[in-house]
Amino acid sequence: MDRRLALVRRPSPHLADGLVTHIERQPVDLELAARQWEAYVEALRGAGWDVVEAPAAPDLPDSAFVEDTAVVYGDLAVITRPGALERRPEPDAVEPVLRDLGYRVARIEEPGTLDGGDVLKHGGTVWVGLGGRTNRAGFEQLAAHLAGLADDVIPVPLSLVLHLKSAVTALPDGTVVGFPEVVDDPAVYPEFLEVPEEHGGHVVLLGDDRLLMSTSAPRTAALFRDRGYQVITVDISEYEKLEGCVTCLSVRLRG
Repeated sequence: MDRRLALVRRPSPHLADGLVTHIERQPVDLELAARQWEAYVEALRGAGWDVVEAPAAPDLPDSAFVEDTAVVYGDLAVITRPGALERRPEPDAVEPVLRDLGYRVARIEEPGTLDGGDVLKHGGTVWVGLGGRTNRAGFEQLAAHLAGLADDVIPVPLSLVLHLKSAVTALPDGTVVGFPEVVDDPAVYPEFLEVPEEHGGHVVLLGDDRLLMSTSAPRTAALFRDRGYQVITVDISEYEKLEGCVTCLSVRLRG
């Protein structure tokens, strides 16, 4: 596969009813959320990514967080079984899109649960958060699906955030970054860099040392620029009210 695609999903008109677990519920401005989603998609396009839109799911409030529906590694797409019952239907319309793009497809099956936001990949290593949404059976099934593809699949216990990638992501050089107050055990990662803002731990790798981040982490963006990265920022405030971050709103497909 030779591509740089991003799979996205248009937000539901019921976005404001999305689940919240670790934060207080706040009012969501749906019109602003729609504009922010469009700007996020344009940022991907502006960085050279082709955007593929999964069918909208207007009756599923959290469906814009499409990252949770699939874990893509090489030519394999693992369709998830979300940990929240309300989100179980979300992957159904994503699977045929990935099949049409040429991916082999595997599935997480009962009793396993797995959210894509719990899966951090870099190099040959895959870290999988075990917390409220992903269970041990889901982790074991994913590890079995990735056998022969990934070098190592590592479980990471979570207690402070909804998903692993709500706490940490990785820079292009493999350094894992996170806000220490929401990272259970930084020692899990070979190289860990503390950042000064919670949303500073959320980066999307756009290639060529380019990062996509939220405007809510300006000090961290400056830190990364000082390290030589080109940082593109987007305002996703309405999604952050629902424990979302820049990684949640797309599945990046490389090959």
